[in-house]
Amino acid sequence: MPIQTIPELFLSAVRERPRSDCFSYRDATRKYVPVSSEEAYRRVRALRHGLKSLGVKKGDRVALLSENRLEWALADLAILCAGAVSVPVYPTLLPGTISYILRDCQPCAIFVSTPHQATKVQGLRAELPFLQDVIAFDPTDLPNVLPFGKLLRIGDNIVAEHPPEPRDDCLPVDPDDLASIIYTSGTTGNPKGVMLSHWNFVSNVLGTRELIHFTTADRCLSFLPLSHVLERMAGFFTMLYLGVGIAYAESVETVPQDMFDVQPTVVISVPRLFEKLYARALGAALAGSSIKKNIFFWARRVGLEYGHQRRELSPISPWLRLRYSLADRLVFRKLRARMGGQIRILVSGGAPLAPKISEFFYASGLAILEGYGLTETSPVLAVNTFTDFKIGSVGKPFTGTEIKIAEDGEILARGPQVMLGYYNDQAATREVLSPDGWLATGDIGYLDEDGFLIITDRKKDVLVTAGGKNIAPQPLENAIKTNKFVSQVIVIGDKLPYLSCLIVPNFENLAAQIKQEGIIATDRAALIKLPGVIALYDRELARINESLPSFSQIKKYALLDHEFTIEDGVLTPTLKVKRWAIVRKYQNIIEGLYPPSLE
Repeated sequence: MPIQTIPELFLSAVRERPRSDCFSYRDATRKYVPVSSEEAYRRVRALRHGLKSLGVKKGDRVALLSENRLEWALADLAILCAGAVSVPVYPTLLPGTISYILRDCQPCAIFVSTPHQATKVQGLRAELPFLQDVIAFDPTDLPNVLPFGKLLRIGDNIVAEHPPEPRDDCLPVDPDDLASIIYTSGTTGNPKGVMLSHWNFVSNVLGTRELIHFTTADRCLSFLPLSHVLERMAGFFTMLYLGVGIAYAESVETVPQDMFDVQPTVVISVPRLFEKLYARALGAALAGSSIKKNIFFWARRVGLEYGHQRRELSPISPWLRLRYSLADRLVFRKLRARMGGQIRILVSGGAPLAPKISEFFYASGLAILEGYGLTETSPVLAVNTFTDFKIGSVGKPFTGTEIKIAEDGEILARGPQVMLGYYNDQAATREVLSPDGWLATGDIGYLDEDGFLIITDRKKDVLVTAGGKNIAPQPLENAIKTNKFVSQVIVIGDKLPYLSCLIVPNFENLAAQIKQEGIIATDRAALIKLPGVIALYDRELARINESLPSFSQIKKYALLDHEFTIEDGVLTPTLKVKRWAIVRKYQNIIEGLYPPSLE
């Protein structure tokens, strides 16, 4: 029988592609500990029966408030195998947003990771009369909290006393049954609950299998939030089904060390990781001797030329092959070694990847397969593959997916991965989903002559200047972010006479540069005010503006002494920029970029 539900997907994986390290995680000694497919199956079965003993029924909602860890994955599978609906909640969310989500979906139970997360929920219990059970992964002294280990033991005892029939492993879950409610990250307001069915997810998993070849020799490092649909589908369900081992990073901060220790062959990420890796390589070259710096930039030029020839299927001369071999030995091999040395597949999604970053990695022998999708599409709508690959695009439409462009340039999509709708919000559903199944994505783009999808911007992010010019900020931001002295940037200009931007400097590269020039600063706040630093950014921005038409040039900018963060409320948990939040937070700075006489 074909796989159509997540319980079937899980059982197929553990029975047909078992492995000794189905999952692995760092223990208290910081060593990676493997968990076999057999053991994962035992724990999921026990948790499923434990949940049933608590009264969890088919269709009930069960929430998950936790950082990435093995228990998250096991609990998610147990919820789905019980026929219940899994509701992941980002652990970085503040109590007010958590309360909003829980009151909207009304779960009967919630898994929490740490005492900190348990305390968040405990403070909300009075607002949540429907919440019967709180299950904690880590020990906590809080009352009325069920330890995760105890729930496992309850389930094990039930299985021992009443051994289930083999057919009981897959409850009668239908492909169109609701599997999960994933709340959007709220870039434009309160989060909406995206309803995804078992078949929504599974169709994406099966389509991925057809387009990208994974094997049981592969190992994936998982560090994106499992609460995010990209990691859930691609880094969890797909890896599990295809027999790829999943190793959980200790944290986002430890990813470089985790890569070195795990030596993954598969990494699924958002652009921010690749931006940081590129900036680190560039910074190391700039901080080195003049010889080291010249070697790096020579190798980059050779690699870009070699990569371009390969993508164009042009003959590569023996002289270019020889130079590239030397460049690889001197520079690119070291980059791959810092990523564990075994990388075979890199996937990027969640936000646009700057073409220059993609070109650099391709030059280094690491093609980044950039894709595109939404929470509402489970998520993949298009993806680059090793056989259909074009830098600057997000690939060709996914298996079984139709894409068309509306008159205003908005991308419309239809396929088996499109959501059931928004939970408790029929009006919002009707705004984006037509009766015949076409989803309005909210993104602007086009299909090129070769059938590749090109994203130009978010429909709501398009800036309309006071002069009536429509400008997409993301391509401008990507162009600026590739500058070695820029870490983060946001372009401003909606309803204003010209474009400006807020820049977070790459302080590591900036420090190396000013040291060479004999400039001294005691801290970041003082650094960004130095005349020499301002002159440097004036020059860099002027160079970027040279390639832009006058109406889309950046006229003014402000330097910030700190990064945009989730904690500051200006990034979503998946590191997307909340433009409205940045405009509000930095209103005084932005106003200073526009003289009153011009407003």
